[in-house]
Amino acid sequence: MELNLFDVGFFLAFIGAVVGFSMFKSRKEKTSEDYFLAGRGLTWWLIGFSIVAANISTEQFVGMAGQGAGNVGLAVSNWQLTGSIGIVIIAFTLLPRFLKAGIYTMPEFLEYRYNPATRAIMALITVVVYVAVLLTAVLYSGGITLRTIFGLNLYKAVWLIGLVAAIYTTWGGLKAVAWADLFQGAALLVGGVLTFFIGLHACGGWGNFSMLNTNRLHMILPSDHPVLPWTGVFSGMWIVILYYCGLNQFIVQRNLAAKTLRDGQLGVIFAGALWLLVPFAIVLPGIMAFQLYGDQMARPDEAFPILIRQLIPQGLRGFMFAAIAGAVISSLASMLNSASTIFTMDIYHRMIDRQAPQKRLVLLGRLMTIIFIVAGCSIAPMLDDPKFGGVFQYIQQYQGYLWPGLAAVFTFGILVETAPGAAGVAGLIAGPAIYGLLQRFAPNVHFLIQVAVAFQLVLLIMGLITFWKPLKEPRRLPVREEMDVKTEPRIKWAGAAVIIAVITFYIIFW
Repeated sequence: MELNLFDVGFFLAFIGAVVGFSMFKSRKEKTSEDYFLAGRGLTWWLIGFSIVAANISTEQFVGMAGQGAGNVGLAVSNWQLTGSIGIVIIAFTLLPRFLKAGIYTMPEFLEYRYNPATRAIMALITVVVYVAVLLTAVLYSGGITLRTIFGLNLYKAVWLIGLVAAIYTTWGGLKAVAWADLFQGAALLVGGVLTFFIGLHACGGWGNFSMLNTNRLHMILPSDHPVLPWTGVFSGMWIVILYYCGLNQFIVQRNLAAKTLRDGQLGVIFAGALWLLVPFAIVLPGIMAFQLYGDQMARPDEAFPILIRQLIPQGLRGFMFAAIAGAVISSLASMLNSASTIFTMDIYHRMIDRQAPQKRLVLLGRLMTIIFIVAGCSIAPMLDDPKFGGVFQYIQQYQGYLWPGLAAVFTFGILVETAPGAAGVAGLIAGPAIYGLLQRFAPNVHFLIQVAVAFQLVLLIMGLITFWKPLKEPRRLPVREEMDVKTEPRIKWAGAAVIIAVITFYIIFW
């Protein structure tokens, strides 16, 4: 797809404005709290857009649209819509607890609840998965999108995306990321909805589109479906949502930086409401691409890029280019900042040098951001191998090594106050081990069901250890005295409205 002078100018102006404005807003970051948590001063609307921008990247534009065009159809929206419900629930349960404790990272919470070993184990596992799975997948999906639409070389596209994200993330930390997300999050949602309406027109309107794609417009699939059976949705997916919305550093970090509990709760509820647009902005356009250009797709992951290349007219291509590039840059920046936060605060500051001055911590955070982006850009092109089965499937399946153990350790630790540190350590080790064994010896069992089984087995192990050697007295979390954790009634009504909207969507597209 060719870009005219206006398209190129708009793209360069948009990216330049985002990078410049975010660097300007974060120019005064001096302490670790400033750099990693934006001085704990984020407001609800900034948190909401930042969560959406961090979550929705080209692994959604490429991966979710690809599964929509493949044999999953609209049901792939389960990931986002169960997330809308999950993040609302977390707003009223886990978020007040985390904000009251005043923590920087999720591994830090485990040290207060269990012991230093649990913090170290979670920190190491998280950094490895972020760099080896998440960063590489986001870079690859962005690269393949630019290759498919604009004909760019995959390697050059990956390094271009990585360079832009690294510039403002290294400079300003979370505050730079959050302000960039405000613009990029809005652009990607507007771009996706715009593509939906253009694609719907090309398909002959909703009536014709729904008639020709009846079998793809269902949220619940049979139990023997190879990609997303209903048994996986109602079992393992909820464990994934607990981890992703409540324990995942690059999502939760925005909540930990909230100015008040009200800002944190409204921010995540706002994000849950914006996620309701994902089926229309990403999944349905993927189905439209299959209807219109299915014979031109070498693989389902090419659905959204082909739709853009074929349907978007000149004059709008620069905006779509900026929206797609902004989506991957935003998610990439969030992951880089979170990975560097965990390495700096949980590994270096906690395990190596507890007396490190603030300037050194900020400098190390910037250095690790650069190291992580170089590693991710080096690994990402390898995902072009078809054996990985699509980028979205790659992300979901390999993160399974994180989900069951971490979700079980946090859940058990919060609900069972007498659980000892040994139970936490055992849970963190057993989770990846059990999931790995299920991947190896039960390959025909869907990975979400494997997650559910591993989660239950980890809980069993932790229960036995606690029964054998319980704590004599519960461990106490630190208390941030200035943080008021009382929830306002109107915030509860806002959360209820999001849940009702999700239920309505399921009723319509059951």
